[in-house]
Amino acid sequence: MNITNLRRPLWVDQEDSFKAMIEDLQQRPIIAVDTESNSLYAYQEQVCLIQFSTVDADYLIDPLAIQDMSPLGAIFANPDIEKVFHAAEYDVICLKRDFQYEFNNLFDTMVASRILSRENQSLGGVIKDLYGIKLEKKYQRADWGMRPLKPGMLEYARLDTYFLIDVRNRFRADLQQMNRWQMAQEDFARLCRITVPENNTEKEKCWKVLGNEKLRPEQLAVLQALCAYREKRAKTIDQPVFKVLNNKTLLAIAKAMPRDLVDLENIPGLSSKLVNRIGEKLVKIVENNRRKKPYKRSSNHNHLDPILVAKVEALRMWRKNTAQKIGVPSDVILPREMLYEIVAAAPQDMEALQPVLADFPWRYEQYGEHILKTLQETTA
Repeated sequence: MNITNLRRPLWVDQEDSFKAMIEDLQQRPIIAVDTESNSLYAYQEQVCLIQFSTVDADYLIDPLAIQDMSPLGAIFANPDIEKVFHAAEYDVICLKRDFQYEFNNLFDTMVASRILSRENQSLGGVIKDLYGIKLEKKYQRADWGMRPLKPGMLEYARLDTYFLIDVRNRFRADLQQMNRWQMAQEDFARLCRITVPENNTEKEKCWKVLGNEKLRPEQLAVLQALCAYREKRAKTIDQPVFKVLNNKTLLAIAKAMPRDLVDLENIPGLSSKLVNRIGEKLVKIVENNRRKKPYKRSSNHNHLDPILVAKVEALRMWRKNTAQKIGVPSDVILPREMLYEIVAAAPQDMEALQPVLADFPWRYEQYGEHILKTLQETTA
């Protein structure tokens, strides 16, 4: 397939062209979708571009220019229009967060590729395998909030949806042939139900710093204060938090507990330019918090009962072994969070297990007895 002479994508940044696009999409039984956000360039990311492809048209929508994006909501919610994504979870979360859209009838080509046991599951890998075409990924980390967008960025964005309908057709046929179509449908429906994660408070974000559990109490108190400072500064300058200070550097400062700028300059990850800019503030934060007690983690992170931990681990091993038999990743058999929900429900028979797996009827029929047997045979 020659991608140097494709149909021209339609740039949509005016109300009349947006209305015409909506009228077209409403008539389509299947459309491909992708989004681009500016997560690497803003404190609070936002959707900066939405791409649609049909069998004979490509649209690039500028949501920064369209005043009312709500008409798209009816298309995403319409069960008669299938929406094809690749790696839908992030896109769905962003679209729900920014525009409060709801979703029905979704097909995810990455999810399908995992269920099909395909080796290459990235979009680039799938396109290379199926069409022998290598997609250019140089704009993967571009600033999609800039305007105007470069011609190369527009072409990059268009190609993220251009192939998806054909990929979907191939993968659906493969899923049906391998008797995995029902499994895939459960996962597609699950993606539609994804909720936007709550914005963790500043106090909770320090627990995401890898290595925090190894800190002494006074070091942990300093780390917590540094995280709060980083959050405030990132918001002020409208930059992602990692561009203020990354997690590795935060942890290094907390471990070193520097008393002056000389100590600070010896910490890996802190350039002399950064020390000159915020060094005195960092030293002050350390000094003001080195004698404080760290606050405790929220109660919902308490350790589970040893018996429950043993049952979760037993289910995890069952899931791993089951996945190996059919050659899929273990979470294809059952999502991780479902292991905890099943153990918490403590089902004693199939009737009690059924409501826990209400959203996974195929898996309930296929694996229900095995799940119960695993739970019943497990002790702490």
